[in-house]
Amino acid sequence: MKNTQLWTALITPMKDDGTIHYSDLENLVRRQEKSGNGILMIGSTGEGLALSGDEKLEVIKFVSDLNPEVPVMAGVGGFNLEEQKEWISTCNKLNVDAFLLVTPLYAKPGLEGQLHWFKSLLDTAEKPCMLYNIPSRTGVDMNPEVLIRLKGHENLWAVKEASGSVHDFKAFRHAAPDVSFFSGDDAMVPFFSVAGCAGLVSVSSNVWPEATKLYVHKCLAGKSESSLAVWDRAVQALFSAANPTPAKLLLKEKGIIESAAVKPPLVQHELKDLSELLNADKEIENWYNLNKN
Repeated sequence: MKNTQLWTALITPMKDDGTIHYSDLENLVRRQEKSGNGILMIGSTGEGLALSGDEKLEVIKFVSDLNPEVPVMAGVGGFNLEEQKEWISTCNKLNVDAFLLVTPLYAKPGLEGQLHWFKSLLDTAEKPCMLYNIPSRTGVDMNPEVLIRLKGHENLWAVKEASGSVHDFKAFRHAAPDVSFFSGDDAMVPFFSVAGCAGLVSVSSNVWPEATKLYVHKCLAGKSESSLAVWDRAVQALFSAANPTPAKLLLKEKGIIESAAVKPPLVQHELKDLSELLNADKEIENWYNLNKN
């Protein structure tokens, strides 16, 4: 697991009525397995906060029972600490390899609140954990001091950095030089890789699992110059509406999932013009064919 450079923040496929589409889910898991990508379940891309507790557990159990030959990580996020501890305790018993622990949502805690949150979750977990900084969604930056004070915790394995700032990435790396750091933003991998990035937790790899893996490999090898413009346009297309709406729409257009349904408050009709997505798909396919050998 610790050698996995690319994790796919997997969408949760649904039917038009909003129920989970399990045959599509199995197909998506097998696509990532075939490409050798780790799988993150029910993160923000998986609409974890929009799913009920029962739905989240059903999804995790279903994927756990598939026993994929790639590592599986379960998302942990919210603002009720006891609920998140109960969720981790439940997942400890399943075929899950790691946890993604997001900074508390909405409450915007300071250093001591963040430290208590992360330490409580790390203490509950029986698997390696990746801490997740995404201030655009949580409303607060993770304090680098958290990493300093949690240094040496047996379950602290990695950090997913999605602030979009190379300066912040370097600050986290300086605070915890022995921890693995992953970009949480597909477009930032070329820049984070120079600062010691170990890989990517990706939205793009939902649509382009093999191409994204090659892109990450090139970035980590310092050979991303010719890829920047193509991938920048592709990432912009995938975030032309709230994630994961564009990814689901493109997956449906490609015949990979049956429906592009999303859970409220998201709506698939937010994005009516798919031309940017379809152009990006062609560009990535051409890029991959030119670079895969």
